[in-house]
Formats: sequence, C-alpha cells, structure tokens
Amino acid sequence: MFGRLRYRKVIDAQLDLFVREHTGLINDAADKLDAYNRADRSDAEELYGDYLDVVETGTELLADMRDHYAASLEDPAQYLREFKTAVSRRLYPFALEIDNR
Repeated sequence: MFGRLRYRKVIDAQLDLFVREHTGLINDAADKLDAYNRADRSDAEELYGDYLDVVETGTELLADMRDHYAASLEDPAQYLREFKTAVSRRLYPFALEIDNR
C-alpha cells in the first residue's frame, strides 16, 4: 500500500532503545552545540569540532543498529528509507551524515 510505513513499529522501538541507552550522548551533543553557539570567535572552531565528534559517535551507533537489522531483510531498501526519515524526525543531528555510514 502506498504511503504505508511497513517498518514503523520496529524503527520506533529501535529509536526508543537508542534514546534510553544513549541519553547522555544525546544530551552531550545538545550541550556541545549550545557551547559552540555561545562561544566567542576564538573558541568556536574547537567547540564545533567537539560537537561533531559527539554527533559522529551517535551516528555510528545508529548506523550499526540500522545495518544489523537491514542485514536480516531480503530487500532492505524501504526499511533504510524509513529509518533515515525517522532519525531525521526524532534525532536530527544524527541524521545528517547517516547515509554516509
């Protein structure tokens, strides 16, 4: 059926688990972004790098979760699209580079 989210329940469960297990990482990313946004020009580059490091860690964790489940599917294309969309909605900073993982 067109427009049906076939993997919605499993993706919601995966993202719920990620949020429960990695709340500190999610909060750390938000804190690092806030620090960057408040920083003066001389510190901004280093603080943005710190933010990107945390985001990269979260993105890798999500990509590992995604890839592990996708490997169990005969044709994972729809699942991969739905996962990217769900991450973009719920955990936007971690979605920016997830296609590159």
